[in-house]
Amino acid sequence: MQIQDLPYSDPGVPDARSGPRFLWWLGRNQLGGQLKALAWGLLHFVSVAALPFCVGLAVQAVVDRSGTRLALTGGLLVLCGTAIAVGDTFLHRAAVTNWITAAARVQQLLARKATQLGSALTRRVAAGEVVAVSTGDVEKIGWFVEAVSRFTAAALTVVVVGVALLFYLPALGWVVAAGLPLVALSVLPLLPRATRRADFQRAKAGRATELASDTVAGLRVLRGIGGEDLFLDRYRRASQEVRHAAVRSARMWSLISAIQVLLPGLLLIAVVWHGVHLARQGRVTVGELVTVYSAVMILNYPLQHFTEIAMAYSFSRPSAKRAARVLSLDRATDTGGSRADTVPAGDLYDPATGLLAPAGRLTAVVCGDPDAAGLLAERLGGHPAEAGTSVLLGGVPLDELPLDAARTAVLVQDKDPVLLSGSLRELLDVPASGTVRAEDALAAAQCADVLDALVQGSLDVTDPLDARITERGRSLSGGQRQRLALARSLITDPGVLVLDEPTSAVDSHTEARIAEGVRALRSGRTTVVFTSSPLLLDRADRVVLVLDGEVVAVGVHRELVRTERRYRSVVTRETDDEAALQGAALEEHEAAPRGGAPEENEAAPRSRALEEHEAAPRSRALEEIEESA
Repeated sequence: MQIQDLPYSDPGVPDARSGPRFLWWLGRNQLGGQLKALAWGLLHFVSVAALPFCVGLAVQAVVDRSGTRLALTGGLLVLCGTAIAVGDTFLHRAAVTNWITAAARVQQLLARKATQLGSALTRRVAAGEVVAVSTGDVEKIGWFVEAVSRFTAAALTVVVVGVALLFYLPALGWVVAAGLPLVALSVLPLLPRATRRADFQRAKAGRATELASDTVAGLRVLRGIGGEDLFLDRYRRASQEVRHAAVRSARMWSLISAIQVLLPGLLLIAVVWHGVHLARQGRVTVGELVTVYSAVMILNYPLQHFTEIAMAYSFSRPSAKRAARVLSLDRATDTGGSRADTVPAGDLYDPATGLLAPAGRLTAVVCGDPDAAGLLAERLGGHPAEAGTSVLLGGVPLDELPLDAARTAVLVQDKDPVLLSGSLRELLDVPASGTVRAEDALAAAQCADVLDALVQGSLDVTDPLDARITERGRSLSGGQRQRLALARSLITDPGVLVLDEPTSAVDSHTEARIAEGVRALRSGRTTVVFTSSPLLLDRADRVVLVLDGEVVAVGVHRELVRTERRYRSVVTRETDDEAALQGAALEEHEAAPRGGAPEENEAAPRSRALEEHEAAPRSRALEEIEESA
């Protein structure tokens, strides 16, 4: 196991049934590194523990005036000092390697899970919790994994020293042997309470992180409604709760640390008191007393690792529990697939709803529920939220394809696409067929003003593709971000492109130009657009109305507006009263006599219902319909 082996080609399949099982799985997968750290730890701790024996031999050699034994003892001290330096150096190296590899493995697992779940991840786990797991929790998990080997080496050293003292000087060794377990295990009754406080602190910190993430994500909206102070007060309260929880947790750990200092001190006092009593009786020599005294003092060093492992486990257990919860999430379908890794082509058909998108055509889908539209869009891309009947592409079930093949065949752009920080060139550097140029995609998405804004906001940049985009494109408006995301999807040029409300944040004139640009650029390619915009619907080859999970009407936009009341109510936002009023007006209009001269017909009194209908406020959707006509 070496750091240069990172990232792993395969981080493995984690045991995510619980936090402790996940920690145990990580330890087993780093067994070689743990054994290496254990070996260097034993060399270091045993060499440290051997110093008191060398000191005792040196003192006794001076008392006996033996130069030979003193020189021999000096050589042993040099040997112990060298072993301590070498063991400590390589123990630190091995322990840090264990920490880094454990943290890197967990991050790889989280990244792999995020790519498998896609947008479904943030619907099942809060985005702030995912951030907390991939940053702070990873550090806590790595801390425990690297502390295990050092603790094991320290525990073995304590046992070895206790047994050695029993054989070396039984009269004092039994005092040390009886006191060491009490010192080592004295903090166990306090650990449950300390663990609960640590869990409470981590929960508060996770909540504060989620709140901060949500606040930053909605900062533009908060400024628009004047809600900055409100959310600032909420975050301030949340941060104060974290501080109070951290103080309570620190008090418990300070008590544990105090006990770990007090009890070894009491043991040392007992050893000295009993040793002096034995020395007066002539049952032990001065050198033996110094040896036991020094050994008890040195044992404070390995005993500190008992407190460290308790703290590491208490902090890492809730972190491992959260990581295991994220890693235990599964897709509704198998990522491996049962078919060959081939990309099918043809009509896109959803048996569950009856939705058909003919190959090479622009199909618009109208749903009364935006959430239902998002779920249906994911189903069409082979990412269903629940297991069920698979969507067919050219007669091939997408659920039976490997995940990579399904994503290559159908690309789904959700209604809230994310722009990563970096240059525009990097943003548009995505897997693509190579057929669509960046300039053409940007032009089709009407990004000319976006490019100008990026150039103006960047220093010493002449090429718009080299302009920098801040994280999530926060320096851009919602419509600008939406158009850049659309351009990125167009560059990919998939066989089937599914767009969920791609123009909801742009004005009607820009929306009309985008509709023409997308239609022209995607000519001959299958495109499905979920929208209720009349401007997009009017330019679609086929319009499908989906209500309550099934197709209820199919046609073209203008025909459906005239003949389908349910379609008209969704697209034009027409209320039931308006629909009834319009129906009555049309009935009276059709029932009116059509004979007589044209002048008489024009002068005929108009029905009251028709006059009320024409005097009613006109919605933006109706105006857009007339503009598109």
